[in-house]
Amino acid sequence: MKQHIRIGTRGSKLALWQAEYTKAKLEEIGVAVTLQIIKTKGDRIQHLSFDKMEGKGFFTKEIEEALLQGEVDLAVHSMKDMPTKSPDGLVLTAVSYRENPADWLVIRPEKMEDGAVLKLPQKAVVGTSSARRKAQMLDFRPDIEIKDIRGNVPTRLRKLQEGQFDAILLAAAGLTRLEMVMDDFEVIRFNPREFVPAPAQGVLCYQTAEDDLETRRTIKALHDQDVAEVINVERKVLSLFDGGCQMPLGVYCERDDQGNYHVWAAKAASWNAPVKRVHLSSSTKFELPEQVVEALNSQS
Repeated sequence: MKQHIRIGTRGSKLALWQAEYTKAKLEEIGVAVTLQIIKTKGDRIQHLSFDKMEGKGFFTKEIEEALLQGEVDLAVHSMKDMPTKSPDGLVLTAVSYRENPADWLVIRPEKMEDGAVLKLPQKAVVGTSSARRKAQMLDFRPDIEIKDIRGNVPTRLRKLQEGQFDAILLAAAGLTRLEMVMDDFEVIRFNPREFVPAPAQGVLCYQTAEDDLETRRTIKALHDQDVAEVINVERKVLSLFDGGCQMPLGVYCERDDQGNYHVWAAKAASWNAPVKRVHLSSSTKFELPEQVVEALNSQS
């Protein structure tokens, strides 16, 4: 077992929570840990929404470069931010437990309209920079105005409170992990089967250098195989579409007590295009992602 591990992490509150969580888990098994904060492209470019940024790995590339250069031993990422292919020399060694994978709609109370779909008034201004969230929100409420929003979770909530938006969309996992106090807002908690989250949303992944066998063996102690079983299905769908976190694609997989797999997927050609939806079940995950892709592609 490796005695000391250097973790590379972004500097946002959520990224630091993830790194500190991992640090605590490693310290429980006797590993000393230090954190190294690394700024990524996604952190530096705050004026563009994700669908307008070129390439993939907005929140991972610089940390991956630090891994390849031996500056850190371990990278802790949100799995939903990860491209489906790792750079040469790097591997995804383990994944964490899964926090609530759902998206939540956070609304200013004075903008609530009882009886309206999603309790939003006509032409409400909703903040999100995710093409996937934009597409699904417009699918439910074509009249709303979508406005890009960037910044960490506390910053987005502050912008909402200031009245820059009537509502914003956020991942339940981030709000839960940061223990954000939501008393000043109304919250609609979406069912992930209906408002379909990003592949692997709510899961942390642990990335290492491929040839760093000592670190890889140590990190395996953190691996959650049950979570890996379902998110591998979700990410295979993403891979088959050659997508990144900017693609308007949601995929969510559950496994029931009998071992059957159930998949919900929602995809649009662009953030303002119609959303195609499928729900498939199978006793095996063999070729299940391929079936999901075929079902989505078959829709006109």
